[in-house]
Amino acid sequence: MAPVLPALLCLGLIVGLRTQVQAGTLRKPTIWAEPGSVVTRGSPVTIWCQGPPNANSFSLNKEGTLAPWNAQPPVEPWDRASFFIKRVTEQQAGRYHCSHFIGVNWSEPSEPLELLVAGRLRDSPSLSVQPGPSVAPGENVTLLCQSGNRTDTFLLSKEEAAHRPLRLRSQDQDGQYQAEFSLSPVTSAHGGTYRCYRSLSTDPYLLSQPSEPLALVVSDYTVQNLIRMGLAASVLLLLGILLCQARHDHGGARDKARS
Repeated sequence: MAPVLPALLCLGLIVGLRTQVQAGTLRKPTIWAEPGSVVTRGSPVTIWCQGPPNANSFSLNKEGTLAPWNAQPPVEPWDRASFFIKRVTEQQAGRYHCSHFIGVNWSEPSEPLELLVAGRLRDSPSLSVQPGPSVAPGENVTLLCQSGNRTDTFLLSKEEAAHRPLRLRSQDQDGQYQAEFSLSPVTSAHGGTYRCYRSLSTDPYLLSQPSEPLALVVSDYTVQNLIRMGLAASVLLLLGILLCQARHDHGGARDKARS
């Protein structure tokens, strides 16, 4: 019976380690995509996974598939790994999670990253803004996405934004599909270039061609007016100094002529 005890202890250790791995005792890593989570079909994208500096490797998984990507070692500054896709296809659209490995444990999966592939639907929606593309902080602003073709969902994406695109169900207005994205009240952080996409519920991760870009400028007119007033005052002061100097020089020349 003596050999049985070590065998049972070994089995218990293996089960315990497996339970730890399955439970995910390490904190979640962070996942993001560059240049962004909305990618035109055929374009490159890099998915990044970031964890603690002592991570041994990183793994990327796509929901609905069994086999994960090959584990990647960390790169400088040694707390992250990259998963590069040279040419994005429709098959790679979907939700991704990543995990990092330390010692004998895999971490909990990261929050999901939705990789959205644009270009499946050939037509583009339109994008407009009310009250206009140049507004002051605190104003109420609405970005309107519209399409004459059947649309289940509209997505609003901002260039170089870290957060995922905004998503709204479309409303049918007499055969015109639309969605209103409210950015109210706007701040300087809302300034930037926006694009709108449409998608169908049958393929929520496959998007249309983008709308024409819309640049939203958020300007603090009070500050701008103060700057203008300051510049005007500086110009007037300079003119006054030059005028005084000219009078002084003219007076000195006249005095010399008299003497």
